[in-house]
Amino acid sequence: MLDGSSRWILPGISPAELAQAPGIEAIDPAAVFRIDREHTHDTVSIYSMIGLTRKQQQILDFIQKWQRTEGATPTFQEIADQFGFRSLNSVTEHVRLLRNKGVLVTEPGKARSLRVVSPLAKLRGRIVDIPLFGSIPAGLPQAREQDAEGCVSVDVESLGFKPTRDSFALRVTGDSMIGRHILAGDVIVLEHGPDPRNGQVVAALIDGESTLKTFVLKGGRPFLRAENPKYPDLIPAQELMIQGVFRALVRKASE
Repeated sequence: MLDGSSRWILPGISPAELAQAPGIEAIDPAAVFRIDREHTHDTVSIYSMIGLTRKQQQILDFIQKWQRTEGATPTFQEIADQFGFRSLNSVTEHVRLLRNKGVLVTEPGKARSLRVVSPLAKLRGRIVDIPLFGSIPAGLPQAREQDAEGCVSVDVESLGFKPTRDSFALRVTGDSMIGRHILAGDVIVLEHGPDPRNGQVVAALIDGESTLKTFVLKGGRPFLRAENPKYPDLIPAQELMIQGVFRALVRKASE
């Protein structure tokens, strides 16, 4: 907005930032703080750790939401319309301050190039996408076709091993593996190819039906062991094919 001397006043910019901004001045610094403390944003954000004002946080949230819903970042005019700024100068100054704080980047001369940068980006490890091929019963074997239904995106450091092109994920159903702390609803990551060692958890095809069990060798003969006393050992009548060896588990927090 403009005061009587045609100087720009931007609600949501701190007095220290206003002092550094050419042509921008707050008549009453206390008023800036009062505006900044208005309860208009209910989310807890990591950006608050780096000293964003309420308005700056709202602009960042708006840019991110616009990108999710529209598939592109908003223009300066669209930001001005959203927040009721009468001039694009207000948007330009907000963007400049957000860039200075390292939470927003732009590409000069390119339209819709605003990009929000997480303060945690420099701490993030390499993210990999692992294909999710449906579910697998941790119970009695079932005849199932494994259809790709999406992917699991995980940080390699959090996963504990480096996935390869042979890595894949399955969603667990049933309770036969609770003794190995594998529960219904868990997503397990497996590796196709390596021969299982005695005692490893495997996704297996036993006589044409799939199941998740512990691989056991006894007397040179393989069988599958459940980790729940309600379920019997599974001894193949004709064929036992190992589809993947268990490597990691992803679990949602229970409500």
